[in-house]
Amino acid sequence: MDQRLSFVTLAVPDLAAARAFYVDGLGWHADVEVGDVIMIRVADRVVLSLWEQASFESEVGAVRTGPGLVPVTLAHNVASRSEVDLVLQDARVAGASEVGQGASREWGGYTGYFADPAGIRWEVAFNPGPIGASVLP
Repeated sequence: MDQRLSFVTLAVPDLAAARAFYVDGLGWHADVEVGDVIMIRVADRVVLSLWEQASFESEVGAVRTGPGLVPVTLAHNVASRSEVDLVLQDARVAGASEVGQGASREWGGYTGYFADPAGIRWEVAFNPGPIGASVLP
């Protein structure tokens, strides 16, 4: 198996709310909108797939329910600390639940978090190290 990731699929309880947030709010372009799924190209070879939860469960299996967070975050890296704050502000305007303001981290970076309408946590990060620079456009 090649060392790569092609799709990140999120099972969302309300596809219309997910669309309103990602497409209408954040201004991302949907490459595919068919029935119960929206696909958004987020990198040259990576697609974010928003899949209505009931359809996801019928194919993949039941999602975990109950209190707490889904044990995953998605990350959006930027080139500066000020960009972290700008992206967090854009996400708030788009309707994100604010989870954490931008803050300096002990490893030398600066990050903040927000949640999309399904509660999926996004990290917005400035990572001054080589791996951080390698993921920027």
